[in-house]
Amino acid sequence: MSRLSLLFTFLVVVSSTSFSQPVSSSARADDGWKLVWADEFEVAGPPNPKNWKFETGFARNHELQWYQPDNARCENGLLIIEARREQKANPTYQANSTNWQTNRPTIKYTASSLHTNGLHSWQYGRFEMRGRIDTSPGLWPAFWTLGVKGEWPANGEIDIMEYYRNMLLANVAWATGKRYTAEWRSTKKPMASFNDPDWSKKFHVWRMDWDETAIRLYVDDELLNAVLLTDTINKDGTGSNPFRQPHYVLVNLAIGGDNGGDPSATSFPRRFEVDYVRVYQK
Repeated sequence: MSRLSLLFTFLVVVSSTSFSQPVSSSARADDGWKLVWADEFEVAGPPNPKNWKFETGFARNHELQWYQPDNARCENGLLIIEARREQKANPTYQANSTNWQTNRPTIKYTASSLHTNGLHSWQYGRFEMRGRIDTSPGLWPAFWTLGVKGEWPANGEIDIMEYYRNMLLANVAWATGKRYTAEWRSTKKPMASFNDPDWSKKFHVWRMDWDETAIRLYVDDELLNAVLLTDTINKDGTGSNPFRQPHYVLVNLAIGGDNGGDPSATSFPRRFEVDYVRVYQK
Protein backbone atom coordinates (compact mmCIF):
# COMPACT_ATOMS: atom_id res chain seq x y z
CA MET A 1 0.00 0.00 0.00
CA SER A 2 1.37 3.45 -0.93
CA ARG A 3 2.05 6.12 1.70
CA LEU A 4 -0.83 8.17 0.30
CA SER A 5 -3.19 5.21 0.66
CA LEU A 6 -2.00 4.61 4.23
CA LEU A 7 -2.58 8.26 5.11
CA PHE A 8 -6.09 8.18 3.63
CA THR A 9 -6.94 5.00 5.55
CA PHE A 10 -5.66 6.55 8.79
CA LEU A 11 -7.78 9.68 8.30
CA VAL A 12 -10.90 7.61 7.60
CA VAL A 13 -10.38 5.56 10.75
CA VAL A 14 -9.80 8.67 12.89
CA SER A 15 -12.84 10.48 11.50
CA SER A 16 -15.07 7.47 12.14
CA THR A 17 -13.92 6.97 15.73
CA SER A 18 -12.51 10.02 17.48
CA PHE A 19 -15.16 12.44 16.24
CA SER A 20 -18.19 10.18 16.05
CA GLN A 21 -19.12 10.49 19.73
CA PRO A 22 -21.10 13.63 20.65
CA VAL A 23 -19.43 15.84 23.23
CA SER A 24 -21.59 17.42 25.91
CA SER A 25 -21.89 21.11 25.10
CA SER A 26 -20.75 22.11 28.59
CA ALA A 27 -17.54 20.11 28.14
CA ARG A 28 -16.35 21.85 24.98
CA ALA A 29 -13.22 23.84 25.67
CA ASP A 30 -13.74 26.31 22.82
CA ASP A 31 -17.27 27.56 23.52
CA GLY A 32 -16.33 30.14 26.15
CA TRP A 33 -18.35 28.76 29.06
CA LYS A 34 -16.72 28.76 32.50
CA LEU A 35 -18.06 26.94 35.53
CA VAL A 36 -19.08 29.52 38.16
CA TRP A 37 -21.04 27.35 40.62
CA ALA A 38 -21.88 23.69 41.12
CA ASP A 39 -23.05 21.14 43.60
CA GLU A 40 -21.89 17.58 42.89
CA PHE A 41 -23.50 16.17 46.09
CA GLU A 42 -20.38 14.18 46.98
CA VAL A 43 -20.61 14.61 50.76
CA ALA A 44 -23.04 12.16 52.35
CA GLY A 45 -25.73 13.61 54.61
CA PRO A 46 -27.92 16.69 54.38
CA PRO A 47 -27.53 18.98 51.34
CA ASN A 48 -24.88 21.68 51.76
CA PRO A 49 -26.53 24.61 53.64
CA LYS A 50 -24.13 27.00 51.88
CA ASN A 51 -25.84 26.06 48.62
CA TRP A 52 -29.43 25.20 49.49
CA LYS A 53 -32.38 26.30 51.59
CA PHE A 54 -35.66 24.42 52.00
CA GLU A 55 -39.28 25.26 51.46
CA THR A 56 -41.56 24.03 54.21
CA GLY A 57 -45.27 23.22 54.37
CA PHE A 58 -47.91 23.23 51.65
CA ALA A 59 -46.39 25.53 49.04
CA ARG A 60 -48.50 25.98 45.85
CA ASN A 61 -50.76 24.51 43.19
CA HIS A 62 -52.97 22.68 45.73
CA GLU A 63 -50.30 19.98 45.87
CA LEU A 64 -50.64 17.07 48.25
CA GLN A 65 -47.13 16.99 49.70
CA TRP A 66 -45.89 18.75 52.81
CA TYR A 67 -42.39 20.01 52.09
CA GLN A 68 -39.78 19.28 54.77
CA PRO A 69 -35.96 18.98 54.85
CA ASP A 70 -36.08 15.38 56.12
CA ASN A 71 -36.91 14.05 52.65
CA ALA A 72 -33.64 15.19 51.02
CA ARG A 73 -30.20 13.66 51.49
CA CYS A 74 -26.92 13.18 49.68
CA GLU A 75 -25.93 9.57 49.17
CA ASN A 76 -23.43 7.87 46.81
CA GLY A 77 -22.80 11.12 44.96
CA LEU A 78 -26.49 11.86 44.40
CA LEU A 79 -29.02 14.26 45.83
CA ILE A 80 -32.02 12.11 46.63
CA ILE A 81 -35.38 13.82 47.01
CA GLU A 82 -37.80 11.26 48.39
CA ALA A 83 -41.58 11.39 48.19
CA ARG A 84 -43.32 9.45 50.95
CA ARG A 85 -46.87 8.52 51.78
CA GLU A 86 -47.22 9.10 55.53
CA GLN A 87 -49.84 10.39 57.92
CA LYS A 88 -49.00 13.42 60.05
CA ALA A 89 -50.97 16.17 61.71
CA ASN A 90 -51.02 19.45 59.82
CA PRO A 91 -49.49 21.97 62.26
CA THR A 92 -51.15 24.85 60.37
CA TYR A 93 -54.65 23.34 60.47
CA GLN A 94 -57.49 25.73 61.24
CA ALA A 95 -61.04 24.48 61.66
CA ASN A 96 -63.51 26.04 59.21
CA SER A 97 -60.70 27.54 57.13
CA THR A 98 -61.34 28.04 53.42
CA ASN A 99 -57.62 28.11 52.63
CA TRP A 100 -56.41 24.85 51.05
CA GLN A 101 -53.17 25.05 53.02
CA THR A 102 -54.84 25.27 56.43
CA ASN A 103 -58.11 23.36 56.02
CA ARG A 104 -56.44 19.94 55.77
CA PRO A 105 -56.27 18.35 59.22
CA THR A 106 -53.72 15.77 58.10
CA ILE A 107 -50.63 15.56 55.90
CA LYS A 108 -50.80 12.50 53.66
CA TYR A 109 -47.59 12.91 51.66
CA THR A 110 -44.18 14.47 52.29
CA ALA A 111 -41.33 15.51 49.99
CA SER A 112 -38.62 18.18 49.66
CA SER A 113 -38.08 21.38 47.70
CA LEU A 114 -34.60 22.94 47.66
CA HIS A 115 -33.67 26.40 46.39
CA THR A 116 -30.73 28.81 46.26
CA ASN A 117 -32.70 32.01 46.96
CA GLY A 118 -30.70 34.32 49.22
CA LEU A 119 -27.56 32.25 48.65
CA HIS A 120 -26.85 32.15 44.93
CA SER A 121 -28.41 33.73 41.86
CA TRP A 122 -27.25 34.42 38.32
CA GLN A 123 -28.20 36.61 35.38
CA TYR A 124 -27.62 34.71 32.14
CA GLY A 125 -25.63 31.54 31.76
CA ARG A 126 -25.85 27.82 31.13
CA PHE A 127 -27.75 25.96 33.85
CA GLU A 128 -27.44 22.17 33.85
CA MET A 129 -28.87 19.32 35.87
CA ARG A 130 -28.12 15.65 35.37
CA GLY A 131 -30.79 13.55 36.98
CA ARG A 132 -33.19 10.64 36.90
CA ILE A 133 -36.89 11.33 37.29
CA ASP A 134 -39.58 8.91 38.41
CA THR A 135 -42.57 9.11 36.08
CA SER A 136 -45.03 7.17 38.23
CA PRO A 137 -48.61 8.52 38.31
CA GLY A 138 -49.03 11.57 40.53
CA LEU A 139 -45.38 12.64 40.62
CA TRP A 140 -44.32 16.14 39.57
CA PRO A 141 -40.52 16.64 39.63
CA ALA A 142 -39.01 19.93 38.50
CA PHE A 143 -35.75 21.82 37.95
CA TRP A 144 -36.53 25.51 37.50
CA THR A 145 -35.68 29.14 38.23
CA LEU A 146 -37.42 32.22 39.58
CA GLY A 147 -36.38 35.87 39.41
CA VAL A 148 -35.13 37.38 42.66
CA LYS A 149 -37.36 40.48 42.50
CA GLY A 150 -41.11 40.83 42.09
CA GLU A 151 -44.11 38.68 42.88
CA TRP A 152 -44.99 35.71 40.70
CA PRO A 153 -45.24 35.72 37.73
CA ALA A 154 -43.84 39.22 37.27
CA ASN A 155 -40.51 37.92 38.59
CA GLY A 156 -40.35 35.36 35.75
CA GLU A 157 -40.32 31.56 35.83
CA ILE A 158 -38.24 29.17 33.74
CA ASP A 159 -39.03 25.46 33.94
CA ILE A 160 -35.91 23.80 32.59
CA MET A 161 -37.38 20.42 33.51
CA GLU A 162 -40.90 19.67 34.59
CA TYR A 163 -42.73 16.36 34.35
CA TYR A 164 -46.32 15.32 34.95
CA ARG A 165 -49.02 13.14 33.38
CA ASN A 166 -46.74 11.40 30.86
CA MET A 167 -45.33 14.69 29.53
CA LEU A 168 -41.95 16.35 29.77
CA LEU A 169 -42.32 20.13 29.80
CA ALA A 170 -40.05 23.11 29.12
CA ASN A 171 -41.70 26.43 29.98
CA VAL A 172 -41.10 30.16 30.27
CA ALA A 173 -43.62 32.41 32.04
CA TRP A 174 -44.06 36.12 32.79
CA ALA A 175 -46.82 38.52 33.82
CA THR A 176 -50.03 39.34 32.02
CA GLY A 177 -52.27 42.29 32.82
CA LYS A 178 -54.07 40.19 35.47
CA ARG A 179 -52.35 39.75 38.80
CA TYR A 180 -51.08 36.20 39.55
CA THR A 181 -51.85 35.14 35.98
CA ALA A 182 -48.94 34.17 33.77
CA GLU A 183 -48.34 34.24 30.05
CA TRP A 184 -46.83 30.86 29.22
CA ARG A 185 -44.57 29.82 26.38
CA SER A 186 -44.61 26.05 26.81
CA THR A 187 -43.45 22.87 25.12
CA LYS A 188 -45.05 19.56 26.12
CA LYS A 189 -43.23 16.46 24.89
CA PRO A 190 -45.06 13.14 25.35
CA MET A 191 -42.86 10.51 26.96
CA ALA A 192 -43.86 8.07 24.22
CA SER A 193 -42.07 10.29 21.69
CA PHE A 194 -38.70 9.15 23.08
CA ASN A 195 -39.45 5.62 21.82
CA ASP A 196 -37.71 4.17 24.86
CA PRO A 197 -39.80 2.39 27.52
CA ASP A 198 -36.85 2.62 29.91
CA TRP A 199 -36.25 6.35 29.38
CA SER A 200 -37.20 7.34 32.92
CA LYS A 201 -34.94 4.65 34.39
CA LYS A 202 -31.90 6.43 32.94
CA PHE A 203 -30.07 9.64 33.80
CA HIS A 204 -30.51 12.58 31.45
CA VAL A 205 -29.09 16.10 31.18
CA TRP A 206 -31.43 19.10 31.21
CA ARG A 207 -29.94 22.43 30.17
CA MET A 208 -30.85 26.07 29.80
CA ASP A 209 -28.79 28.47 27.69
CA TRP A 210 -29.89 32.00 28.62
CA ASP A 211 -28.32 35.19 27.29
CA GLU A 212 -29.30 38.75 26.45
CA THR A 213 -31.35 37.62 23.46
CA ALA A 214 -33.07 34.33 24.26
CA ILE A 215 -33.79 31.41 26.59
CA ARG A 216 -33.22 27.95 25.09
CA LEU A 217 -34.20 24.76 26.93
CA TYR A 218 -32.79 21.32 26.13
CA VAL A 219 -32.84 17.69 27.22
CA ASP A 220 -29.83 15.60 26.18
CA ASP A 221 -28.89 18.34 23.69
CA GLU A 222 -32.35 18.22 22.04
CA LEU A 223 -33.84 21.71 21.85
CA LEU A 224 -37.32 21.69 23.38
CA ASN A 225 -38.17 25.39 23.61
CA ALA A 226 -36.68 28.73 22.55
CA VAL A 227 -38.08 32.10 23.64
CA LEU A 228 -36.80 35.51 22.56
CA LEU A 229 -36.41 38.08 25.34
CA THR A 230 -38.03 40.67 23.11
CA ASP A 231 -41.27 38.72 23.74
CA THR A 232 -41.03 38.45 27.53
CA ILE A 233 -42.14 41.92 28.60
CA ASN A 234 -44.43 41.97 31.63
CA LYS A 235 -47.87 43.30 30.74
CA ASP A 236 -48.60 44.51 34.27
CA GLY A 237 -47.96 48.14 33.41
CA THR A 238 -44.32 48.17 34.49
CA GLY A 239 -42.84 47.28 31.10
CA SER A 240 -40.19 45.29 32.94
CA ASN A 241 -38.53 42.14 31.63
CA PRO A 242 -38.14 39.48 34.36
CA PHE A 243 -35.41 37.71 32.39
CA ARG A 244 -33.07 40.65 32.61
CA GLN A 245 -32.48 40.10 36.31
CA PRO A 246 -30.77 37.36 38.35
CA HIS A 247 -32.63 34.10 38.92
CA TYR A 248 -32.22 31.45 41.58
CA VAL A 249 -32.55 27.67 41.16
CA LEU A 250 -35.15 25.29 42.59
CA VAL A 251 -35.16 21.49 42.58
CA ASN A 252 -38.26 19.76 43.97
CA LEU A 253 -40.52 16.75 43.85
CA ALA A 254 -44.23 17.55 44.12
CA ILE A 255 -47.21 15.19 44.31
CA GLY A 256 -50.70 15.63 42.87
CA GLY A 257 -52.14 19.13 42.90
CA ASP A 258 -53.41 21.08 39.91
CA ASN A 259 -51.24 19.23 37.37
CA GLY A 260 -49.50 16.30 39.03
CA GLY A 261 -52.28 13.75 38.67
CA ASP A 262 -53.58 11.06 41.02
CA PRO A 263 -50.91 9.29 43.12
CA SER A 264 -53.30 6.91 44.89
CA ALA A 265 -52.27 3.86 42.85
CA THR A 266 -48.55 4.61 43.11
CA SER A 267 -46.43 2.79 45.68
CA PHE A 268 -44.15 4.89 47.86
CA PRO A 269 -41.45 5.96 48.58
CA ARG A 270 -40.42 7.40 45.19
CA ARG A 271 -37.21 9.25 44.33
CA PHE A 272 -35.97 12.10 42.18
CA GLU A 273 -32.19 11.61 41.91
CA VAL A 274 -29.83 14.45 40.97
CA ASP A 275 -26.22 13.79 40.00
CA TYR A 276 -25.22 17.44 39.78
CA VAL A 277 -26.42 21.00 39.29
CA ARG A 278 -23.98 23.33 37.49
CA VAL A 279 -24.00 26.94 36.33
CA TYR A 280 -21.66 28.25 33.63
CA GLN A 281 -21.17 31.79 32.39
CA LYS A 282 -19.12 33.45 29.67
